[in-house]
Amino acid sequence: MKNKLINFNLLALIFIISSSFSTITDHAQGGKWELLGTKEVNFGIDIDEILVTAKEGTFKSIHLKIRRSALNMHKMTIHFADGSEQHVELKNNFRAGSQSRIIDLEGNNRIIRKVTMWYDTKNYKNRKALVELWGKH
Repeated sequence: MKNKLINFNLLALIFIISSSFSTITDHAQGGKWELLGTKEVNFGIDIDEILVTAKEGTFKSIHLKIRRSALNMHKMTIHFADGSEQHVELKNNFRAGSQSRIIDLEGNNRIIRKVTMWYDTKNYKNRKALVELWGKH
């Protein structure tokens, strides 16, 4: 009984310490990721946008998460509040549950107005993919 109590306390301590490191790492790297918007994409070849409001604040980097179904992303354009744009070639087949690489925003600390995505789907399950746009402050 005493060994079980010691093991439980040890596991609890390890959990607390590992949770603390996660929080410290997030702050050391400049904050946590925030969901900026989602878009359920159409079948076939298409272009879609995810709108982002200025109240979301400024961001240093973004990435996409793909949910529900596979998606072939060709490229995207990030539109900033000052009217400038950043063009990103992705050319990647994403399966459901995967995510893009982290994309550093030119000029750092930028207000994003919207992201335009060019993609195609070859969906045999008739499930539309859901694209999530994440930003890091």
